[in-house]
Amino acid sequence: MSAVPDVERVEDSERAAQEDGSAAPLDLVLGDATGSPLRRFLPGMSGVRFSARLARHPGRVAARGGHLAAELTRISVGRSKLAPHEKDRRFAEEGWSHNIALRRTLQTYLALGESLRGLVEDAELDWGDDQRIRFIVDNLVEASAPSNHPFLNPKVLKRIIDTGGGNLLEGSRRFVRDFATPPRVPSMVEPDAFEVGVDLAVTPGSVVLRTDVFELIQYTPQTAKVRTVPLLIVPPTINKYYVIDLAEQRSLVEHLVANGQQVFCISWRNPDARHADWGADTYGEAIVAAMEVCRSITRQDQVALFALCSGGILTAMVLGHLAATGDLGRVAAFSLAVTVLDQDRAGITSALLSPAAAAAATRRSQEKGYLDGRKLAEVFAWLRPNDLIWNYWVNNYLLGRAPKAFDILYWNADSVRMSAAMHRDFMELALNNGLTVPGGARMLGSDIDLGKVDTDTYVVAGIADHLCQWESCYRTTQLLGGDTRFILSTSGHIASMVNPPGNPKASYQTAPENPPEAEDWLESATKVRGTWWEDYVGWLAERTGPERKRSRGPGSVAYAPICDAPGTYVLDR
Repeated sequence: MSAVPDVERVEDSERAAQEDGSAAPLDLVLGDATGSPLRRFLPGMSGVRFSARLARHPGRVAARGGHLAAELTRISVGRSKLAPHEKDRRFAEEGWSHNIALRRTLQTYLALGESLRGLVEDAELDWGDDQRIRFIVDNLVEASAPSNHPFLNPKVLKRIIDTGGGNLLEGSRRFVRDFATPPRVPSMVEPDAFEVGVDLAVTPGSVVLRTDVFELIQYTPQTAKVRTVPLLIVPPTINKYYVIDLAEQRSLVEHLVANGQQVFCISWRNPDARHADWGADTYGEAIVAAMEVCRSITRQDQVALFALCSGGILTAMVLGHLAATGDLGRVAAFSLAVTVLDQDRAGITSALLSPAAAAAATRRSQEKGYLDGRKLAEVFAWLRPNDLIWNYWVNNYLLGRAPKAFDILYWNADSVRMSAAMHRDFMELALNNGLTVPGGARMLGSDIDLGKVDTDTYVVAGIADHLCQWESCYRTTQLLGGDTRFILSTSGHIASMVNPPGNPKASYQTAPENPPEAEDWLESATKVRGTWWEDYVGWLAERTGPERKRSRGPGSVAYAPICDAPGTYVLDR
């Protein structure tokens, strides 16, 4: 669909919001989304230890204060050289540099922010405390930016004059609408900007199986011949599946079927209180059932698997189960995208989770029967406040404008609930980091040992991904027992998935070996121009059998088509 803007053409802040506004490592989803939004900004004992560390180094604090005082003096007499980063679009308006008062206001803000962040460096905290304090300090600094104030931002001031203040009235209306119901954050896209099945999720296909837990979509082949072994896509359980089938020419599914793959995809049901007892085994059984239907329809002994984020965690556990039962031969190839299996030090989201917070979160979701996807969206937004909060604060409320229509942001806002039992099982997995230890987790009655999963694996991560840090994704290469090809995209979390050919800026890195440390891998990696989609098609073709004539229609006698894609479960709010 040519009307959908390409990610590469949007402004930097909006592009970052598209790339990183959804899906997070497991522990954030578990521990943070059920409590008060203010809780994550309370330093707790980390704040006590921060203060104590600074008290031990009064010389550092004094030096930091002296440097700030000197910089403020230079600002006051107009000799400061402080300037925002050239890519920081908050301060791109000429008024920030041409107006003396605004320039000094901006420089004072930059000096204070630099000093506060410097104090965190000076404290030399342990990893967890450092991550918590940095998170709080960064949010405070970014919230206090003068660009967020209606009478300091020159762009807003000009808009007030041009509209006679109408922008503030329209912004007030939008503010009341957005904060009346969860998620209580600025809207990133209008609710009617797109329609699933009309301009999103439009690759032709049919639902060939519907259970209480999922619908299975079989996509219509686009080539005269297809690979014999089918590919089953397992999407995240905390997002809807169509991130892999966005608009035309921006759909991974479309790209795969155009290159001769037989593609199936799970579309998870959006659970509610009736489904509170759906746990990891429920979803594991669903993945196994979908695999069997794919094999039956295509009359093949094997199936290839491609899984994303939380769906990747569950699929890895299913493979561990199949390895334990001697059935791993059913899987021809395994692919993981933006998935963290080793939760140790997986970024700020790991640092925010404690056993006490985890227990409290479990109790709250159990009382309700599910974890609300709208609360998750709120948590995700505050992880990137400049891009996902304040950018839209200025646009929606101060300028009084509607946010632009971006397909990824619409998908991001199309939230999904998580059942209470799934929340509990993921919680335990995250706290114990169970997938890193043989027997540390169980799936369908089997002890999981990922080292016994010797299937060829393709792992994709994004170097700019702040949610699933690429180093954490890389550690998957050390957990699995087979040959693994690790791909590092230049993109962020979601742009790693929505990475179609034709973008001249697209590239990825790969290396012939996977040493134990991610940094060593990066040193040996080579950069390749283009998108990993093209590389993946070649890798997958080598493992999905020879070509054969495509079938005459979807499904089979046992699994007759039920309705056209995208099905019905994806429409459930």
